[in-house]
Amino acid sequence: MTAIIFSDYRLICGFMDDCKNDINILKCGSIRLGEKDAHSQGEVVSCLEKGLVKEAEEGDPKIQVSEVCKKAILRVAELSSDDFHLDRHLYFACRDDRERFCENTQAGEGRVYKCLFNHKFEESMSEKCREALTTRQKLIAQDYKVSYSLAKSCKSDLKKYRCNVENLPRSREARLSYLLMCLESAVHRGRQVSSECQGEMLDYRRMLMEDFSLSPEIILSCRGEIEHHCSGLHRKGRTLHCLMKVVRGEKGNLGINCQQALQTLIQETDPGADYRIDRALNEACESVIQTACKHIRSGDPMILSCLMEHLYTEKMVEDCEHRLLELQYFISRDWKLDPVLYRKCQGDASRLCHTHGWNETSEFMPPGAVFSCLYRHAYRTEEQGRRLSRECRAEVQRILHQRAMDVKLDPALQDKCLIDLGKWCSEKTETGQELECLQDHLDDLAVECRDLVGNLTELESEDIQIEALLMRACEPIIQNFCHDVADNQIDSGDLMECLIQNKHQKDMNEKCAIGVTHFQLVQMKDFRFSYKFKMACKEDVLKLCPNIKKKVDVVICLSTTVRNDTLQEAKEHRVSLKCRKQLRVEELEMTEDIRLEPDLYEACKSDIKNYCSTVQYGNAQIIECLKENKKQLSTRCHQKVFKLQETEMMDPELDYTLMRVCKQMIKRFCPEADSKTMLQCLKQNKNSELMDPKCKQMITKRQITQNTDYRLNPVLRKACKADIPKFCHGILTKAKEDSELEGQVISCLKLRYADQRLSSDCEDQIRIIIQESALDYRLDPQLQLHCSDEISNLCAEEAAAQEQTGQVEECLKVNLLKIKTDMCKREVLNMLKESKADIFVDPVLHTACALDIKHHCAAITPGRGRQMSCLMEALEDKRVRLQPECKKRLNDRIEMWSYAAKVAPADGFSDLAMQVMTSPSKNYILSVISGSICILFLIGLMCGRITKRVTRELKDR
Repeated sequence: MTAIIFSDYRLICGFMDDCKNDINILKCGSIRLGEKDAHSQGEVVSCLEKGLVKEAEEGDPKIQVSEVCKKAILRVAELSSDDFHLDRHLYFACRDDRERFCENTQAGEGRVYKCLFNHKFEESMSEKCREALTTRQKLIAQDYKVSYSLAKSCKSDLKKYRCNVENLPRSREARLSYLLMCLESAVHRGRQVSSECQGEMLDYRRMLMEDFSLSPEIILSCRGEIEHHCSGLHRKGRTLHCLMKVVRGEKGNLGINCQQALQTLIQETDPGADYRIDRALNEACESVIQTACKHIRSGDPMILSCLMEHLYTEKMVEDCEHRLLELQYFISRDWKLDPVLYRKCQGDASRLCHTHGWNETSEFMPPGAVFSCLYRHAYRTEEQGRRLSRECRAEVQRILHQRAMDVKLDPALQDKCLIDLGKWCSEKTETGQELECLQDHLDDLAVECRDLVGNLTELESEDIQIEALLMRACEPIIQNFCHDVADNQIDSGDLMECLIQNKHQKDMNEKCAIGVTHFQLVQMKDFRFSYKFKMACKEDVLKLCPNIKKKVDVVICLSTTVRNDTLQEAKEHRVSLKCRKQLRVEELEMTEDIRLEPDLYEACKSDIKNYCSTVQYGNAQIIECLKENKKQLSTRCHQKVFKLQETEMMDPELDYTLMRVCKQMIKRFCPEADSKTMLQCLKQNKNSELMDPKCKQMITKRQITQNTDYRLNPVLRKACKADIPKFCHGILTKAKEDSELEGQVISCLKLRYADQRLSSDCEDQIRIIIQESALDYRLDPQLQLHCSDEISNLCAEEAAAQEQTGQVEECLKVNLLKIKTDMCKREVLNMLKESKADIFVDPVLHTACALDIKHHCAAITPGRGRQMSCLMEALEDKRVRLQPECKKRLNDRIEMWSYAAKVAPADGFSDLAMQVMTSPSKNYILSVISGSICILFLIGLMCGRITKRVTRELKDR
């Protein structure tokens, strides 16, 4: 009987009266004579249903169904929801499809409807049946009661959670979207909703995601976009994902109304709670879920988080990547759409951000602003108060990790930086490049964008684990060297500091090294981007360096203050102890890469290109290259490199290359040495048998550098502070400002050392320099400068020796007569002159006469030519038998000194006295001088007595 009634709308009680006018207006009238079909009366109801659906999908419908008829149509649909036989149009449209797909499905309780809905997008489904099913689904979207199973399963829950309150307009309370939102809100609040109802909700949420046409708002707001971008993609949620792709900016632009409609639909369907709701995502990511996320229960909200963690990894497939990012774009714009985040943070959000219920919005705190509020509180210190709970903080960190992978997942960043992204980063299409690009162009960005990027970078400096891509690249290093700090609940900048310290380990891969270096370069733009430095020195910066923003300028400001306080021996340092310690860390890190010292890098860019183009950045290699090519550098670059060397020599710990090469030797020989005396300690142990050859070579390089200019030798500079202006004033006067002295001052002091005119402290330092340069000609810049040709021509073999022990100097002395260049000859003569003053500065002679000095001159104090005089006396004494080699070398030196005396006569009385004292005819010369003095004295005495007598006689007169 029911089937008969539903086959003819005229038999349905009241229906004819309610919809008579609408039937005529919509031209759904009774079937004309002669063309009558046995089942034609069911078509009238179908026509009216289509009219009702069409009205909902049009913004300004030309023909509207009356309210009375609407209720009647939906009532008929509700009455036919139990048995699909009662929907005569659908029954006849889907008879064959029912047999094909739902043969074993028993009629009643809406089971056949559900079965057909599930097979709606099968290839073999007839188009006629698919249209009829879509119409019925659209009616369900308008009134949930049209679905028998949904209305029955959720009846008690709807009543329990007041989702069908009587005073609400029926159009709202009956809408499927309202029902879903109301019940989802109850679920998210932790309330109990029956499993049968949740199962039905899941089916209809999936239904809405599969077919965009079931959402009138999407049809109404996105019609143009669908026709333009997404035509022909109606099945299995493809149209919705196509629209999402357009919203992400990958295919064009989407109207604001369409975006809002999509956002609303995502909230209604809530695919974040169960990825299976999004069929397009489910199918695209099935293989990834089976491999990467198989440990997580199917349907668990953490599946989406797991997929995000494997984004851009080998396990991820391209289709899944696209579908995932398209969905995450919308989830990231409403914190409630991440169910785990909402569950863990709803209390904090209510307490700190004044949020409302799950399906309620506030103009003062829109959904997109809630997460910003949460992460601002996530990184507050206890002193700042009102921190997040531990569970919520962990979820905020998880979301930040995900957002760092794609700038489009950060709504505020994409909104405020859209123009800057197009202007500066249009070519940066690789993973993570957009944020790096914005950080690189930080100073060029618009104010709002710059503030956002700055805040995010400041956040990263505290917790670098937010940079998920960097963490993934650096995983091996973290596991091997930084696992202790990586496991900390609170990072506080420790992990990045560890990565920087281990940046040049053998296990370090290129991606990690590049990422760490990039973050270091970004840190230079603002001292706030170095979390530990900021926290340690914040008060000091405000007090001593106000209005300074760039990190490098802050470091210079603070380090200058520390140095001045140290030099002035201030009772109390102006920079706090904790800041001084962290400042030291920052200074050491900056020495590793020239790009971390912007002033030096800018001054030397062209020189790097000309002389160091094949040298890689990092490990201070560029800086070392510039030092080696210092003479060829441009004036500005040369000055900067000299200033850098001056700083490094004052504080050798800042010499990255020296510290790296000699790391083990410092531990062995100088474990307790102060950072300022590190190089001095290494120099003292340079010739030890246990000294590493590479370290020894590096120490020699630094000695060569020091001997080019007294300002690069702090110990010498302090010891000879009075002697330099006294004896070398002319050199200082002639020298140009900021120009190097090429060893002239040290050569000047060497000559005064030979004359024995230096102060004791200065004399000690010059003696060390002379002794060192006597063993290695490269330590004498003036000798190298003036004798380069002679060394190449006369002493090539000696110069090529791996170990320098004074062979080159000895070669030049032996070949003195062959030297033609006056300046070179003068340098060799100076060496001879210096050797008279102290036998230690003549290594060849000292080695040859070591035993004789021990036997005959052990009691003689070294220095001032005393031991040399002792050996000369021993040579003249026929009773003393010197070693043959010593005797031979002494005779050679006497000949050289004689020649030197002829070629270069004494410059003054002191020089003459020195020549006499070291002459082999010293006794004869001294006897002659003494006799002459005695004769002069007697003559003077006699003359004085005569003149005295004459004067008295004159007085008596």
